Amino acid sequence: MNKFAMSGRRIAHIRGEKMSAYFDLSEEERLIQQTARDFADSEVAPMAAENDANGQFPRGLVEKLAKLGFMGMLIPEQYGGSNAGNFALVLALEEINRACASTGVTMSVHNSLASSPIVGFANEETKKKYLPKMAKGELLGAYALSEASAGSDAASLQARAVKDGNEYVLNGTKSWITSGAEADLFVVMLRTDPSERAKGISAFAVERDTNGFSVGKKENKLGLRASSTVQLIFEDARVPAENMLGSEGEGFKIAMWTLDGGRIGIGTQAVGIAQACLDASVSYAKEREQFGKLIGEFQAIQWKIADMAMNIEAARLMIYRAARLRDRKEPHTKEAAMAKLFASEMANRAAREAVQIYGGAGYLKDSSVERYFRDVRITEIYEGTSEIHRIVISRFLLKN
Repeated sequence: MNKFAMSGRRIAHIRGEKMSAYFDLSEEERLIQQTARDFADSEVAPMAAENDANGQFPRGLVEKLAKLGFMGMLIPEQYGGSNAGNFALVLALEEINRACASTGVTMSVHNSLASSPIVGFANEETKKKYLPKMAKGELLGAYALSEASAGSDAASLQARAVKDGNEYVLNGTKSWITSGAEADLFVVMLRTDPSERAKGISAFAVERDTNGFSVGKKENKLGLRASSTVQLIFEDARVPAENMLGSEGEGFKIAMWTLDGGRIGIGTQAVGIAQACLDASVSYAKEREQFGKLIGEFQAIQWKIADMAMNIEAARLMIYRAARLRDRKEPHTKEAAMAKLFASEMANRAAREAVQIYGGAGYLKDSSVERYFRDVRITEIYEGTSEIHRIVISRFLLKN
């Protein structure tokens, strides 16, 4: 019996799921969703504002997530994971992100961007070495693709990996690495052939305690302040050749395949934040009085809430579809890009409207919607900007 079923036995009552009327969830998926919802409400939400204010990474929450099985959702059972799949992952991620986007992105990156490519492309020895510890939360994973001069144009990265006997020697700097200050294992894209662009890139699993590897500047961010974003520095760092994922020159392909899953995760993050905005807006509209009436009785507020709810439902279904396609190993690059693009832009509108509904109170630091407004902004930028996703979608349609 898996961890989610065990957790489900402790649930006295399963609330009706928002999507049950038009998207079939299995019993196990309902248990996963409910377990995540209960944990988000009881453990994550109460700490969110304080962790944000202090920039405190929620290490304790990550350990508890691992005990519930949420840090090994894409890892096969033979390596200690639940092998629950991408659809189950988004069910859980939405609930965690609804409570705290910083905790949510930590869980998303560990599953989608770190463990997933190791499952998909590492040799058996590497899988046995890292995946059981990742599933238990003993190793926190991160993903390193971007550089200061290689953001949207990832194929132009310059950090190098040079073969030397049975090792590769790594040199260069990676930028904007989520969870980088706390992560124990990094999936890193490096150039192994300077004469090629995309085909000259290879992927490696790099341990934190590797000689010559260090964590650089920690960024001071607008939002997601309880999630670290740092530089990674490689100075003649040596990794075993067997730590390469896939074959030499396959790194860019692996990176793009990995990002398809990661974009589903960030789209889910956007939906979770938007749902939090809607919940807060409805609650406030039923409490705040102006001109002798609850503001929820004014059509202007009603329409904002209606539009917010409608767009969240649409984005959620797009995320669900992309996740189902990925689980079936069917083409989903376009669907993942569309879901992430729509969800992130929708969520930014939802956060803006939530602050507007709150009025002056929404502009204060002790307001939850102020945090949502800051946190959601990054969803239109990382793991592919909105502009890049429009290029991906249009190229796919024009090519096919």
